[in-house]
Amino acid sequence: MKTHKDLDVWNNAMGLVTEIYKVTKSFPKEELYSLTSQIRRSAVSVPSNIAEGAGRKHGKEFTQFLFVARGSLSELETQIIIAKNLGYLEYDLCDNLIEKMNIIRKQIVGLIKYLGNKT
Repeated sequence: MKTHKDLDVWNNAMGLVTEIYKVTKSFPKEELYSLTSQIRRSAVSVPSNIAEGAGRKHGKEFTQFLFVARGSLSELETQIIIAKNLGYLEYDLCDNLIEKMNIIRKQIVGLIKYLGNKT
């Protein structure tokens, strides 16, 4: 691996961030500084933590950042479900986002296992 940009999981997480920003544009204006902001921060946290971890010297440090990214992904999933329950997202769009998150989650877990086997 040369940089974090070579990781499929980082690229998929970046794509998710772009999609999250697009779908939250249609959220009510009164949610801009609450749910919209929280969803966007959670989404941005996933690839950011993957990138920061990849830039660390030791695999154990990388693993810690991957656990944080996985936690942010779970937080994001919860917020997306809340948005669906409030009627801000259609069910199909919510399901599509959750499926993308599940793929990213599996990639994160796989990378954690890979790094664990290297130590």
